[in-house]
Amino acid sequence: MQTAIRVLEGRWKLVILFQLFGGQVRRFSDLERAIPGVSQKMLIQQLRQLEADGVVARIVHHQVPPKVEYHLTDWGQALCPALDALLIWAEGAPSGPGS
Repeated sequence: MQTAIRVLEGRWKLVILFQLFGGQVRRFSDLERAIPGVSQKMLIQQLRQLEADGVVARIVHHQVPPKVEYHLTDWGQALCPALDALLIWAEGAPSGPGS
């Protein structure tokens, strides 16, 4: 349980993971546009942590201008069913405090 919390803790990590679900490969700039409110610095930091934990893989295409893409690893893709269940749970949340 502690490992799961450590890997997923961070304001933007779940949002990043949802952007990469279904085998999607996304460029850094696409992720930045798809996640309103995230700073470039924070997005880089969260992606690096996910990469270090083996959840996200980074592909660097050596070209000008540089092209960097991200996708879920097999281990990261294995998170999808659990996070789908979390979404379903969140959608059933009572509206308002004390409901």
